[in-house]
Amino acid sequence: MSTTFSVSNEQEHADGIAAAKAALADKRCIVLPTDTVYGIGADAFSAQGVAMLLAAKGRSRTMPPPVLIAQTATMDGLARDIPDEARKLAEAFWPGGLTLILHAQPSLTWDLGETRGTVALRVPNDDTALELLGQTGPLAVSSANRTGNAAALDVEQAIAQLGESVDVYLDGGPRGAAGEEVLPSTIIDCTGAHLQVVRSGAISIEELRVVVPGILDLGQDAPETGA
Repeated sequence: MSTTFSVSNEQEHADGIAAAKAALADKRCIVLPTDTVYGIGADAFSAQGVAMLLAAKGRSRTMPPPVLIAQTATMDGLARDIPDEARKLAEAFWPGGLTLILHAQPSLTWDLGETRGTVALRVPNDDTALELLGQTGPLAVSSANRTGNAAALDVEQAIAQLGESVDVYLDGGPRGAAGEEVLPSTIIDCTGAHLQVVRSGAISIEELRVVVPGILDLGQDAPETGA
């Protein structure tokens, strides 16, 4: 049976974090607030937990979930050959709505799906998420919705879509102010010769180019090199 905790209530907050940790340790799924939308999460190093996450969303292994981390320093333990430009973006926009696709460390014993040797990392700008990540380590987290449906902006929307497939729901209130559009994180592919936006979102291309002027926008071709 699923349990919901209001993290704005001091006692429920503590109980909710403890219950979420227990569910994750038991290879189960939770729902947590982030700075963008609500996310469904599992222990990134639990193949069973990740499989349950994908099943809850109705998603195949060809769409592996991103991984949320508590601090930028964790990036080097999970990724290799990190471009300097990617580090500059992380320094500028983490915690925040930016996801970086990087080459995964080959020694990691995890199974996120068909990642082709990559991992998508983000540090969320949400106190509850950061507190939980600080106690659990990296979590595989995807938007808390069934694939093809709109992402959940409050815990009630998440419950309506995911129901009993999730053990613990952490209710942090609605995402975004009334009438405000809530954007997902901007995703940058950092594995090629040029950094490139592969999903537009919370961080605009103009903001990104202040830090990395040569970053390619969504659908933009790389400049031709001379003969």
